[in-house]
Amino acid sequence: MRAIWNGAIGFGLVNIPIKLYSASESSTLDLDMLDKKDFSNIKYKRVNENTNKEVAWENIVKGYKIEDKYIVLENADFEAVSPEKSKILSIIQFVKEEEVDPALFETPYFLEPQKNGEAAYRLLLEALMKTKMAGIGSFILREREILCMIRPYEKEVLMVNRMRYPEEMRNYSELNIPSGKAPKPEELKMAETLIKSLAETFDPSKYRDTYNEDLLKIIQQKVKGKKTKPKEIKEPAGKAADLMAMLKASLESGKRKVG
Repeated sequence: MRAIWNGAIGFGLVNIPIKLYSASESSTLDLDMLDKKDFSNIKYKRVNENTNKEVAWENIVKGYKIEDKYIVLENADFEAVSPEKSKILSIIQFVKEEEVDPALFETPYFLEPQKNGEAAYRLLLEALMKTKMAGIGSFILREREILCMIRPYEKEVLMVNRMRYPEEMRNYSELNIPSGKAPKPEELKMAETLIKSLAETFDPSKYRDTYNEDLLKIIQQKVKGKKTKPKEIKEPAGKAADLMAMLKASLESGKRKVG
C-alpha cells in the first residue's frame, strides 16, 4: 500500500508520527467506455472552452469566481491555510462511538506509526480499547479539512473514519414521510416478532458483492456467443390492507427456512 498522507496525531501534548493509508477499495468490474460504432476507447480531455484546444496539466490553475472575475490560487495560498492542520491530525475530544450517527461516516483509512512513534501509537490504541472511546479530530487532506473519528480496528490497528460535517447532510423535510396515525397494536407486535426472529450477531464475512460475480458470468456467456435474457421483475406493491397477511407470511417463511 502507498501512504496518502504523512503527519502526526496530536494526542494531548503527545505527537504520534503516522502515515495514512486507504482502508477500502472498489469491488466493481473495470469496464471501459467505448464508441458503439467501432468499440474504440472513449478518452476525456481538458479543453479550453474558448479555443476548444486541449490544456496540459502544467498549465491548469484553480480559481474562485467573484463578480465575474477569477481569483487564481497558487500552491502557496493552499499551504498558508491552517498549515498546522496539514501536518497534525489533532484529537479535539473523545466520545463513545454509539454517540455518533453512522450517517456521518464516510471513507475509512488505516494509520501506521512512523519511526519513534510505535510506543505512543500502541499506548493510544490500548487506551481507546480500555476506555471504549474514540477520538474526534480534524486535519487537511487534498485541500480539504477532514472531520474524522479515530478508533481501534480489530484490536490491532488505529483506523480513521472520515466524517461528513452536519451541514453536508441534506434536509429530509421535502420527503413525504407518514406521521400521525400509529400502527395497529397487533401489527406492531407481529413486526416486533418478525424482527426478533431474524435477529443475530452481525458477521460481515457473510456478505459479499454478488452483482459483479453475476455480471462476470454474463460476460463469460457472451464470450461463448450465448445471449442473455433478463428476467422480468415486477416492482412489489404492498397495500395497507395486506400488512397483517404479509407479516404472517414472513414469519411462516422464516420458520420454514429454520426448519
